[in-house]
Order: sequence, then C-alpha cells, then structure tokens
Amino acid sequence: MSEQIQQPLIPESELPPVEGQTMPPVTADASIQAALGAFETHMRDEGFAINTLKAFASDVRLLGKFLGLGQSIGEIGTKDLNDFLNWLLYERGVPCSPKSYARRVTTLKVFFSWLHECGALPDDPAAAVIQHSVRSPIPTLPTEADIDKAVEVSQRLRTADGDKKPDARPHLLLTLLLKTGIKKGEAMTMVPNHIDTSRPNEPMLFVRYANPRLRYKERRLPLDPEWLEVLDEYLAQYTPPDTLFTCTARNLEYVLSDVGEAAGLEQGALSFENLRWMSALRDFKAGEEPDEIRQKLGLSKITWRETKAKLERLAREEVGSEQ
Repeated sequence: MSEQIQQPLIPESELPPVEGQTMPPVTADASIQAALGAFETHMRDEGFAINTLKAFASDVRLLGKFLGLGQSIGEIGTKDLNDFLNWLLYERGVPCSPKSYARRVTTLKVFFSWLHECGALPDDPAAAVIQHSVRSPIPTLPTEADIDKAVEVSQRLRTADGDKKPDARPHLLLTLLLKTGIKKGEAMTMVPNHIDTSRPNEPMLFVRYANPRLRYKERRLPLDPEWLEVLDEYLAQYTPPDTLFTCTARNLEYVLSDVGEAAGLEQGALSFENLRWMSALRDFKAGEEPDEIRQKLGLSKITWRETKAKLERLAREEVGSEQ
C-alpha cells in the first residue's frame, strides 16, 4: 500500500510572509499584464526618465502581444524571448530599426532582471539573450584649449571698454554651463531665487521643475563663489523681471555661437550640449564618483549606462591624443 502524502491546506504562495521577509510585488504565476503594472511602479519609484518608462512599457506590451498578455511570467523561457526578437525582425511585418531592436533587448533584460532580483522569478530568462547594442556616436567636443579661448573672449566682453558696453551675460552663461552641466531647458527656467547665496563661499543652484512628474530630476548643484560677482554684474545690466535669462533659448544659442566664433572655434563647437558633456567629462577625469556625476546631470540609471560608456571613450581618446 503506497503512502498517502497529505497536501497542505494553504498553498505556499498564499502563506503569510516570514517576519523580516519582503514579499515580491508579483509571483511567478502573475500574467505579463500584472507584472507590467508592478514594473511601471518600480520604474517610477527609481526615477526612470518619462520617455524611458513609456518606451519600456510599450516594449513589454509588445512582448505580451506576441506571447499573450495573460501568459504567466514564470513560464517564459529564453527561447520564447529569442522567438519574440526574431518575430520583431522578420515576421511582424513592421520595420524594426537597429536602435529600436537594441532598446527592446535592453527592455527584456531590465524587466526580467528586476523580476529575478525582487524574487518573483528563480532565474532570469533574459540573461542569455544576446544584446547587439547600437549606440549613437560620441560627441565631438572642443578641447580644453578651445574652452580657455572662449572663456577669455567672454571675459573681454564682460569688461569691455571704449564704445562698447560691458556685457556679463556671455561669461555668466558659459561658466554656468561648464560648472553645472545643466540643459538648455533648465537654464531657461532659472529664476534668481533658485541661486542660494546664503553661504557666499559655497553657493548652490537649485534646479527645479514645475511639472510634478519631473520632480525626481530636481537637484542642488554647487557654483563657483567667483560666479556670484558675475551674477551681480548681470543682474545690474539686465534686471530680469522673472526668469534669469530674459531672451529666448535661440538667442542664448547665438550668444554661445558668437563667443565660439570670436574664439576661432569651429561652428557649433560651443553649444549647450557640448558644454554639458564638457562639464561631465571634467568631473569624470577628476575622479568624481560616477553616481555623483549621474545625479548632477539629472539622468536615470538606464540613460547613465550609455553616457558613462561615452565618457570613458572620450577620456581614453583624449589621453591617446596627448601621447
């Protein structure tokens, strides 16, 4: 007579958690649809960029379209994911660019890695998926010598004599971007009270966002104490009524372009984007902690991966050119 094995009255998946143990947001029998909801909450909590969040969610829905949104995540294997990627390239009937393909591979890896790390899955089926990464080219930046020339030009404009009036704006803008690495949109929304001068030896810039959904990008950035003197000159010359810069974003681009032209730099060398990269590269070469640079730039951890790789290449190429 064979032994009868008594089945537990309550399935393990329904047992209360052990004290101190954190239950995963979903279990292996959850559908792709349910897992996606939890994943979107995770991305918001981690401060993913809105565009990244939308793209990743769309990619997971596309996986759901292929496998079925009701498919349980615990039954998805590496072969299913490779079949999905093959479908995207050859069977879906919709063009899939190399960049879109690479992002969708990244989505799979991030999604299933998270499911594994949070305890929903015992193994990560996307770990063995081969990622053919497609990266945008690294930027062509001005050299430190070019920057020195540009700063010299902006200083001359600041202290102009004779028939020309002194103009502190070019030097204010150029040195602000080199120090903080803020984006054009962030510069345009600055107001004077975003600058904390209560400690003159350690002034700070508060980068703020009116949109509540972008509050995770807000941050405090140190400024050079000498910059406050330039700020005072600028405020006296322009008396901005609200935002710090009274002109349009395009006019600020012209300001940088004119400085670059006067310094003998190539057209477009002195741009908002290039100065943002220069600020990050200086920090990177100075040995700043990578996550500190990421936070300074206001980047998500996903976006930072490619940015960090580019900074490493830029630093290597700069060293190579000096040898």
